[in-house]
Amino acid sequence: MDTLSTLKSKLDEVSLRKLTALKNDEVNAFVAYAIDLCQPDKVWVGDDSPQDAAYCRQLAIDNKEERPLAVEGHTVHFDSYYDQGRNPHVTKYLVPENETLDPKLNQIGREQGLGEIENLQRGAYKSRTMLVRFFCLGPVNTVFAIPCLQITDSAYVIHSEDMLYRPGYEEFKRQSAAGKFEFFWFRHCTGAVTERMTCEDNEHNRVYIDYVQNTVYSVNTQYAGNTVGLKKLSLRLAIRKADREGWLAEHMFIMRVNGPKGRKTYLCGAYPSACGKTSTAMIPGENIVGDDLAYFRVIDRQFRAANVEAGIFGIIQDVNPDGDPVIWNVLHHPGEVIFGNVLVKDGKPYWLGMGEEIPQEGMNYVSLNWTEGMSGPDGEATTPSHKNARYTVRMSDLENKAPNWDDPAGLPVGGIIYGGRDSDTNVPVREAYTWEHGICTMGAMLESETTAATTGAQGVRKWNVMSNMDFLSMSVGKYIQNNLDFAKDIKRPKVFGTNYFLRKDGKYLNGMLDKAVWVKWMELRIHGDAEALDAGYGLIPKYDDLRRLFKEIRNNDFTEQDYVEQFKIRIPELLAKLDRMEKIYATVQDTPQAMKDEMAAQRKRLQTLKAAKGDYVSPFDL
Repeated sequence: MDTLSTLKSKLDEVSLRKLTALKNDEVNAFVAYAIDLCQPDKVWVGDDSPQDAAYCRQLAIDNKEERPLAVEGHTVHFDSYYDQGRNPHVTKYLVPENETLDPKLNQIGREQGLGEIENLQRGAYKSRTMLVRFFCLGPVNTVFAIPCLQITDSAYVIHSEDMLYRPGYEEFKRQSAAGKFEFFWFRHCTGAVTERMTCEDNEHNRVYIDYVQNTVYSVNTQYAGNTVGLKKLSLRLAIRKADREGWLAEHMFIMRVNGPKGRKTYLCGAYPSACGKTSTAMIPGENIVGDDLAYFRVIDRQFRAANVEAGIFGIIQDVNPDGDPVIWNVLHHPGEVIFGNVLVKDGKPYWLGMGEEIPQEGMNYVSLNWTEGMSGPDGEATTPSHKNARYTVRMSDLENKAPNWDDPAGLPVGGIIYGGRDSDTNVPVREAYTWEHGICTMGAMLESETTAATTGAQGVRKWNVMSNMDFLSMSVGKYIQNNLDFAKDIKRPKVFGTNYFLRKDGKYLNGMLDKAVWVKWMELRIHGDAEALDAGYGLIPKYDDLRRLFKEIRNNDFTEQDYVEQFKIRIPELLAKLDRMEKIYATVQDTPQAMKDEMAAQRKRLQTLKAAKGDYVSPFDL
């Protein structure tokens, strides 16, 4: 293949000039190969200019991948009925013949997988324009920066990435000139589409990760979690890169908690989808740095984190003016917003849990003429808006963003939080005894009841190590050990566990905004300004501190009964959780010894507490 001839055959003079100005033979070869394989009518190359971003935004509308809404700048995008979330079953690692990957990870032989994906992508761009854009994971011109090249036939994908990531064309040029060539590469093909411009070949939906070449391929899919390469797909590549280079790539938000006398404390948190991750990062009165992905590095002997992204791709269900006032405001004012898989009636979007009456007809993820009671193509009942419906907004449009959210040196981390959806076991907030205790018994033992963010049954209790299980690209044991070893010789953040979903008689014991109290307590603990009680599996707040914080922050009376119901130690459930975890880790061949030791120590503490106080222990009895 003559690379230059191939490029000249499909690129106009402007696009060719942009591409060759990078002076990167790998880029030229990647683009040329995609041309030969996918056979586009023409190729368009963009740089970091606002004009090129505006071109892609308008192209998404012209191609009917997005539809304008009544509010200026707002659009709606619909995915296929069968393509409404990440699909772990078709997302696989391409493993070379001479390598082994943890058997818990979905995988296929590399040569077999490459052959399959190329067959599915061959000719997929016929009668279409191939779009080439450059983006950056992490702040540009820093140690955090990872340049990425996205090839796709979907202007919606590019528009989303323009909102979610930093421009990367100049970063590609800078790193190419410096002789650095470890970039991330993404090639996506929408595949055949229906009259609604949604994918019609769900049977051949594939997302394959070639970690040997730092490349992700996807086909016959539109949902952003499968197509926006820099989202969770890049996280899988970054985890391996971090392993090689001695840093961490995590599925975590970053937020700033504003403490007494102007004190600023930064927390990072790992929560599975629909478990309160974005709403925690967006707590009123605090400041968001990022809501989904974080890179951790040791810089000048400090544990520092950078927001990988520059926007939010959030679940919209239950976003309402009471629980999420900042997001609500952005979603109701002119500006750039992409709604995904909501109901639209007369140019207005509607979603589940928004606190308004929802029309009984409109266009949605099922049909352009949906009506109440309509069944989906699979015969199942449908809802006005999908449970995993989404919104996409820019960080720069958020009123409560931290002023230094894009700090090139990252931000110092005071605390790490692990939280899941748990109806009957864990207290709302607790602190680990040590870094090792937190990583092993809060992060590595994280469980959550499944939601609509992934395909499959909902409400099933699922083990999700560090909320990263779906994105791991190495063995579970090695990943845990990397977290244990990180930043050994510096002051490490405190580790906390949260649970917003504790229930009694089917009702939640906490309000949506009570999490504001939990993070304020964490902030006090980080700085030694609050005492705690030993609950046998961590440290929990004292009643007087919570009573004061609830009054100050929520203007609510937190009663002794509230405290007992929420913070009693449920020892049978905690021991049952340990049973589940020990059974799981018995199948992990490289489980760290620290993990085994921490589980054993936790069991002993809980059994001792049970012998002294009974199965269910009031916090007043500690």
